[in-house]
Amino acid sequence: MSSASEHFANVEALSAFRQEVADFLGANWQPKTSDKGLFRQAAVERGYLYRNVPKAYGGSEQAPDLARAQIIQEEFNRVRAPMEVPGVGYGMLVPTLLGCAEPWQKERFIAPTLSGEIRWAQGYSEPNSGSDLASIRTRARLEGDEWIIDGQKIWSSGADKAHFMFMLVRTEPQASKHAGISYLLVDLRQPGITIRPLRQINGSEEFSEVFFDGARTPATWIVGARGEGWKVSKTTLSAERSGFMGAAETSVTLHRKLVELAQRCQLDGRPAIDDPRVRDRLIQLEGMVSAHFHNMQRQFALRLAKQEPGNVALMNKLIVTRIAAEVADIARDILGNDFMLSPFGREAEAGPEKWLNQYLGSLGMAIAGGTSNIQRNVIAERGLGLPRDNVATS
Repeated sequence: MSSASEHFANVEALSAFRQEVADFLGANWQPKTSDKGLFRQAAVERGYLYRNVPKAYGGSEQAPDLARAQIIQEEFNRVRAPMEVPGVGYGMLVPTLLGCAEPWQKERFIAPTLSGEIRWAQGYSEPNSGSDLASIRTRARLEGDEWIIDGQKIWSSGADKAHFMFMLVRTEPQASKHAGISYLLVDLRQPGITIRPLRQINGSEEFSEVFFDGARTPATWIVGARGEGWKVSKTTLSAERSGFMGAAETSVTLHRKLVELAQRCQLDGRPAIDDPRVRDRLIQLEGMVSAHFHNMQRQFALRLAKQEPGNVALMNKLIVTRIAAEVADIARDILGNDFMLSPFGREAEAGPEKWLNQYLGSLGMAIAGGTSNIQRNVIAERGLGLPRDNVATS
């Protein structure tokens, strides 16, 4: 078969696959009445969700296929059907367990995580250990067949609603910073653990600080070898930055809604969309969104090929942070006084308050998942081979 024939055959196959997915959604998903759990189970059985997870652990175990994965995402988003259970469990822990855990740990934790039966929180950052994560002070000492944990974690997403936490602790206090860290799984529903939600500037409380005072976890609930938690954690952090893949679709949606806002609102006595300054910014934003979308496909392809996305993931995280800020800035300028005088919070669903919520939320994205300045340094030094920053000393 010629290359041209192969190309057209592949196009036809993908078109047929798209129709197959659309037919499945039409038969199995009704936004107002369908049960999400039953729908996800049916989608897994058809091979549409959890494609990278073996069937033995609750996944659909499909061969890596960027084009089909993209079609699934597009079709599910088109009808607003739920994809994988959101959260750090599937997005961050499951890839770590698949790559680093013992077989029994995979069997114990992966399937109930995929189904949403158990929810997870991340325990990495501490009050004095954010960008310099290797300086963590939370300690765990081994007593008999249990680890005893003392310390504090902060910025733990969803910890107040989570059942378990995957966390970094210092188990070898005499070792160097990176060599003395281990990766533990901990049940949050026990004495010795206090969880306090943190109220953010936009009114939400999605993050918490978590205190450990003699909390316990089985000695076997360690992922990877003792003292090798830093190596394991890099798998988790890479997965977290890959989690910004969904942000590509979100960026496209935000740009579309911003254009609709500019069409509805008046600016200086005319529709904002007719203002050349607004149009210019929207066009520049569209270029950023398009670049982000295609670069995310590049990152996705590396993942499917079982290659580390490395600097590609870091660049995409920087891009989505920039897009979020630019979207909020343009909305602010279009709405004027209505923007800053609106109520905000999780109840904000439409109108100016939605954009204020977007603006306030975007302020933290330069820190979430690793600060933008630190990531620029990593890209420069490890990706481009530039010299390290000169560190000022007093």
